[in-house]
Parts: sequence; structure tokens; C-alpha cells
Amino acid sequence: MADVLLVYKKNFEGVHDDSLQSVKDVLKAQSDTIRVDIRAREQVRRADFIGRDLVIVLGGDGTLTSISHNIDSNTPVMGVNSHPRREDPDGSLGFYMDCDIDTFSDDLKAALEGNAIVNRLPRLQATIETTSGNKIRTDPAMNDLLVANTHQYAPSKYHLRRGDIDIKQHSSGLLFSTWLGQGAWFNQIARKSDFGNGDDSETHYLVIARDLDSDIEDETYISWTSQATVITSDMHRGYVVPDGWDEYQFNRGATITVDLSGPVLQLLTFRKSMKERFSD
Repeated sequence: MADVLLVYKKNFEGVHDDSLQSVKDVLKAQSDTIRVDIRAREQVRRADFIGRDLVIVLGGDGTLTSISHNIDSNTPVMGVNSHPRREDPDGSLGFYMDCDIDTFSDDLKAALEGNAIVNRLPRLQATIETTSGNKIRTDPAMNDLLVANTHQYAPSKYHLRRGDIDIKQHSSGLLFSTWLGQGAWFNQIARKSDFGNGDDSETHYLVIARDLDSDIEDETYISWTSQATVITSDMHRGYVVPDGWDEYQFNRGATITVDLSGPVLQLLTFRKSMKERFSD
């Protein structure tokens, strides 16, 4: 029997409750072939994900990113949009959620039979080394990762090294992004400057120093790179924030290394690959 975990968004809205019940009904109908555990997003723990044959995430992109750091590189995950925007302008875009309630039954069958499209998404990760030699590995980020001064009104000061670059820099912080994790910074800055290429999205990431007054063509401020970015903090206190969730603080003198060494995420889609969905 397949061992399945269902993680759902819990916010007591009728549309999400109805979607959850629909998914439960489909899963119950297949109880002779699958064993299912059901957890609310707020109650899930890392141990809940170990040894699963499939993780089903019911909600929107935020639901997936909030729990994705618990999912290892060997566990397939499928996203089910519980409130699609095409049906309600207040719903979720669900970029990572290729499935909805209408397609769930067929998509689940495809996932369990190994007929889904497997997208191996690279993830960013940061390693913080303190002045005392302790090393802290952050959660992996499937979208973006921020390194900045904890006091956002104060500049982020650091020594930056990447390839031939070796400089001291002041900015509003460094934002790192995967190709599929392109948010406002990528779309408004990097795209206009023709940075980034989907063909090497599995090996490269985008890094932007958040300083709009800088020369956008200067690779010390923006780069699409496969090399690790290493910074040494000159801030009294800074933090690393993967995917906008947990914060990892560091002090002056700490070294932070960011690259694509995080475990890949096996995201299942059923009609188009994630690159094709992005192109659309």
C-alpha cells in the first residue's frame, strides 16, 4: 500500500473546507490501495514526512512553500489548489499547484502509477558559520532567500565574494532567487535587463543587491550565476530568511555561503512541466 500524507490549509473558510472534504472522499474511495495520514499545515512536523510515497499539499503556493522545507529529495509532492483564481478573483494563482478538485481523482491515479511529470526543482540553501566556528544550515528555499540587516531601515554591510568578485558592499540586502521563484524583484529588474535563462535553471540562480541606485548591469549588484556567493557580515545583527518563513540570525564577522546545494524538490505536474507552465 502506498503511504500518503495530506497537508491542508486550515483557515475555516467554506471553500477550503469543501475542497478538503472532496479530497478526503477521493482518498477514502482508494483506501484499499493507499494509507493516508492527514495533518493541518500548522500542526505538521518533519517526522510526518519521513518515508512517504507521496505528499499531497492542499491549499495555495504559500501552503506549499511553508512546509516544503520538510520534504526531502526522494519524496514526490503534488499540489492541489483548493481555491483557484480562475473561479474567484480572490482565489489563489497556485503556480506550483497543477491539480485542483476537478482533476484530483485522475491526477492522484497518475501520481500513484508513476505517470505524472516529475519536475526536479533546485533549491537555494545558506550555510552560516559563526566567529566561534559553529555552522548552521538553513532550510532550503524553493522560491527565494533573503540576507539582510535585521533592522530594515539600516543598510546591510558586508564583504562579498563570488568568482572574481571580491568587494565591500552596502545595500538594502541580498535577494537570491531560483528561476521558477521569480518574484517582484526578478520581474521588475532582472527580466528588463535580460538576466536569467530557463535553459540553465537547474544550475544557476539569481542574486540581486537591493539597491535601485546601482548600475543594474554591474555583476557586483546583479548576477545569474552557478557560483556560490559568500558574504562576511559587517552588521551588528543580520538574518537569513528562506521563502519568507523562518529567520536565522547572525552577528558581525559571521560568514554566509549561499548556493543551489539544497535538496531538490520532486514536484509532480500532470499536463505541463513547470517550465512550460512558467512560459504560459
